[in-house]
Amino acid sequence: MASIAVVPYFICPNCKRRSIDHDRRDGLTHQAVGCPSCGFGFLFELMDDYYPGPSTGFVVCDQDRRVLAAGRGVFELTGFQERELLGREVEEALGLGSGERPSPAEVAVEWGVRQLGKELELETKAGVRKAVKVDFFPAYDEDGGLLVALAPA
Repeated sequence: MASIAVVPYFICPNCKRRSIDHDRRDGLTHQAVGCPSCGFGFLFELMDDYYPGPSTGFVVCDQDRRVLAAGRGVFELTGFQERELLGREVEEALGLGSGERPSPAEVAVEWGVRQLGKELELETKAGVRKAVKVDFFPAYDEDGGLLVALAPA
């Protein structure tokens, strides 16, 4: 019986360009795959291909859900510059509240499962509560982590 090779899907957290890569490396190096379109330093691996809406913004977090990077669209949606979010826990930094315990972000990281279409509210830099639709994607590499996709509801 022939086995089917699984080709990983990737998305750039900055420009949202989708791609596939067979070995998760840039060329013949051990360097992680970066974005050839915008030059962002790494791509986020997804289990399945994902098509973000044009106004979606991505936030990349470590395994403790602290913000590592914020892509295009996050400022427009939240009013926060990337430097204001770096190092902060994503749900606290954006005032994301679901009332669920454990939160969708916790479930995604701890169990390694996607949490899609969560209707939440965030608090903008101006203190305004705004309805958003949020997708949480766990990282599938050895570093762990989380990709949070924020879109207006």
